[in-house]
Amino acid sequence: MRIVNTVPNGLSAFAIDICENPPMTTPVPGSQPDIAPPRLWVCEHCDTVYHRRELACGEVARCVRCDAILARYHSMGVRGMLALVITAMIAFTQANIWPIVTLGLNGQLISTTLWGCIVMMWKDHSQVVSVIAACTLFFFPIGKMLLLGWVLLFARTGRRAPGFRLAMVTLYHIGPWTMSEVFVLGALVAIVKAHMYFDVIPNVGVFAYGVLMMIITAFASIDVRRLWDLTEERPA
Repeated sequence: MRIVNTVPNGLSAFAIDICENPPMTTPVPGSQPDIAPPRLWVCEHCDTVYHRRELACGEVARCVRCDAILARYHSMGVRGMLALVITAMIAFTQANIWPIVTLGLNGQLISTTLWGCIVMMWKDHSQVVSVIAACTLFFFPIGKMLLLGWVLLFARTGRRAPGFRLAMVTLYHIGPWTMSEVFVLGALVAIVKAHMYFDVIPNVGVFAYGVLMMIITAFASIDVRRLWDLTEERPA
């Protein structure tokens, strides 16, 4: 394993190679060992096992075999992540309440929200596109934020929320399908192109989506899997 320290200019300052594949101990008969003990790192790309160590500020642990990122240092704690999720939910609510853009032509103005666009596509015989847009821009993002908020609410005290395992597995699977940032980029391109034919006025909704995109980008660097180590099962 390579522990890479990144200096402020983004260059690699040094790398330390640590022996891979540490010796594994045989579990005691009748016991049920953990699937991934907290003292180990397992590369999800090549299944190489490493001894875990605490990372200092700016350090990133990479796999020696496939160069995949095993872990990186994070200064944000559970309370910081919960505050970030709450901020994202506020921005998401504003983005869906307010119109995205207003189009003007010959003195007539037309504005619509995200759901207005989805309903319009459904009525225009584009049901497949409307369902995909509704899932990736609304249902998956709101589901991800609610699940994160649920597990982080209990993680503040070091406890695992009811249904923690199912919530973490669901977060892993729906993560790649939240595409609010893709929508923002597409909306900006559409606004620029539509400006050649209409009077285009960006509304509060598109700016709220821009804020949401920045929050999602900030959260993308945080490894939510840390919650497995930061929390533990406690009897009710």
